[in-house]
Amino acid sequence: MHIFPTPQSASPGPPDLPVHWVVCLCADWCGLCRDYGELFAQMAARYPGSRFAWLDIEDHAEVVGDIEVETFPTLLIADANGTRFLGPLTPHAQTLSRLLDSLAQPGQPATPHLPSTRALLRALQAAPQHWITAS
Repeated sequence: MHIFPTPQSASPGPPDLPVHWVVCLCADWCGLCRDYGELFAQMAARYPGSRFAWLDIEDHAEVVGDIEVETFPTLLIADANGTRFLGPLTPHAQTLSRLLDSLAQPGQPATPHLPSTRALLRALQAAPQHWITAS
């Protein structure tokens, strides 16, 4: 997986959050997560309007903060309006693609951010080394 600075096409939202985040919370020791990494990077290329990020919950615990991860991979999908999805997701391109496409439909509700989610997103906003973009 390659990590690059955010593309210029990613439009910013409010100063503290970009428009749309897709964050994979994983662990380097997890073989499933390692296998998912390349596919996740491919999905970043397919959805250039979203900002994708990859976080190892152990190596970057200070960024993850108080978010509990029980199963890998766990995904956080959020935007300035709130959290769209937070939970484990089968690591398949079709599953993630269907989820992202369904959440992009007009009128999809968002849950207000918990303080822990908002803190994670703010930390990611300030940590471009975790952002993933197509090469």
